[in-house]
Amino acid sequence: MDPAGTPARQARVVREAHGGQPGGGSRDRRGCRRSGGDGCPALPVHPLAEHLRAVVRDELGAVRRVRVSLRVPLPRLSDIRCSYELASGATMDVGYYTPHLARLLGGEQPQVVSARVQTLRSRPLIDRVMRAELVFHGRAEVRVSLWGWPPPSIAACVTGERGELSVLNFLAPHVYHRLKVRGPEDIRVERIGGRPPDTSQLRAFHAAVTRGAPVLTGAQDAVVTMGLIDDIYRVAGLPPRGNGD
Repeated sequence: MDPAGTPARQARVVREAHGGQPGGGSRDRRGCRRSGGDGCPALPVHPLAEHLRAVVRDELGAVRRVRVSLRVPLPRLSDIRCSYELASGATMDVGYYTPHLARLLGGEQPQVVSARVQTLRSRPLIDRVMRAELVFHGRAEVRVSLWGWPPPSIAACVTGERGELSVLNFLAPHVYHRLKVRGPEDIRVERIGGRPPDTSQLRAFHAAVTRGAPVLTGAQDAVVTMGLIDDIYRVAGLPPRGNGD
C-alpha cells in the first residue's frame, strides 16, 4: 500500500500545509483570497524554534514582554511588493514572520492595541514601516518594525520573570545566528545546529504526507496570523490587504 495513503488524504495534507487552498494561497475569516505567501512558515519546524520555545517554557517563567524586529532594505517601487492591487506592503511582505514569531514565543493569541505606520510618499496605501504593539492578555507586548534602510535587523527578545532570551537572525539561522540567555545566576550564548529552515519545512511536509505527522502551521494557524495582520492595518488607519477595493 502507498504509505502516503489515499489520494483524498494526500490532497487534504497538501492543502493544509499550503495554507488551506490548492494553489498555495489562503482565505481569511472574511473569505477573501490572499496573494499566496507563507501559509506554512519554515521557522516553527526548525530546531532553533523548538529550542526557543523550550527556553521560554522551562527557564524564563511568566512572559512579560516580547519584542520582535525585522527590518530589511526597502524594495524598488517597481517591485510587486509595492503594489496595493497585489495586496502588498511591508506588513504583508516580511511582516508575516513577526506576529507569527510573537505568537510562537508568547504562547497566546495577542490583541493589537496600537500601530504606527509610515507609507511610501507616492503610494499612501503602501506601508514602508509599521510599528505595532500587541498585548497578550495584558502581560506582554510586541513591537514590530519592517522595511527600512540598512543595516538590517532580524532579532527577537523575550523577557520573563526569571530571565531574558534574545536571538539574532531567526530567519536564516543556518547562515548565522546568536542566541543569548540571561538567567538569575548566569549568562550563556548558544548556537543551535540545523539545516536551512526550508529544508526542515520540506521534511515536515514529507512526514505529514507519508506518515500522517501533524502539521504545525496549518490553515487555521495561517488564518490567525493573517487576522493579526488585518488588525494591525486597521489600527494603523490603512485598509487590510485583499479587500478587493
